[in-house]
Amino acid sequence: MTSSPPGDPPLSASRRATLAGCAALALWAFLAPLARLAQPLPPLLITALGFAAGGLLGLAVVAARGRLGALRQGGLAWAHGVGGLAGFHALYFAALALAPPVEANLLNYLWPLLIVLLSAPLRGLPLGRQRLAGVALGAAGAALLLGGGASFPVSALAGFACALGAALTWALYSVTAARFAAVPTEAVAGFCLASAALAGLGHWALEPPAELTARHWLAVLLLGAGPMGAAFFLWDLGMKRGDPRLLGTLGYATPVASTLLLAAVGEGRLSGRVLLATALVAGGGLLAALAGRREVAKL
Repeated sequence: MTSSPPGDPPLSASRRATLAGCAALALWAFLAPLARLAQPLPPLLITALGFAAGGLLGLAVVAARGRLGALRQGGLAWAHGVGGLAGFHALYFAALALAPPVEANLLNYLWPLLIVLLSAPLRGLPLGRQRLAGVALGAAGAALLLGGGASFPVSALAGFACALGAALTWALYSVTAARFAAVPTEAVAGFCLASAALAGLGHWALEPPAELTARHWLAVLLLGAGPMGAAFFLWDLGMKRGDPRLLGTLGYATPVASTLLLAAVGEGRLSGRVLLATALVAGGGLLAALAGRREVAKL
């Protein structure tokens, strides 16, 4: 088959969408450090406030573009959006609160591996040997970070279970996003606000009241502007119109970056194990990227 001509619109759109997904991955590297900055706020309260900030910012952009009509979606689309966003973050923040943050954060980042693997049966996308090799390298890096001296106290089992639940929730939400390709990305603003309301009700019913300081408000605003705001819109574009296999494999770089940032704010320490894991993760992402370029060249 011949190569697509330069400037081919569908190919260009796919590349831009994949780059948008990569930008979301970069923003999510800051999710754990900002969540720790918001401690000791209860998990559901952090979820509610972060989504409220992100949803309101997104709503302002949607309104400015005259696209408020995009918020009118069917019940299944709302269930997918709210269930994925609210479910993942409630579980993730609970994991960070109940377990050692570095270990819980890294265990949650099994979701890139799950995305790559679930893309085959759920979306009919081939993996290929080179992409599987990239997945294996990334998995080895994640395993090295979780093992080799990492501490797993018995009291943290509930937190680790939440981290695993968060990983599965986000992988399923991401892979099934293509089935809602007709739902415009602007609708994510509504999903964020609905998630904020749902988490707020959960906080009111299940968690003790908390007093917010200036540090907490700063953390919430930063969460809403980045990893709990803009990142969702970018990820929605990437998963619906980009390459989920490549994004899932490149997602292995996010736990490395997040771990480095956690160490920088005093929540962990750097070691030779972390540096070796970084090399494995980067190598896996490179293999997947090269596989994607070869597939595109055959189109």
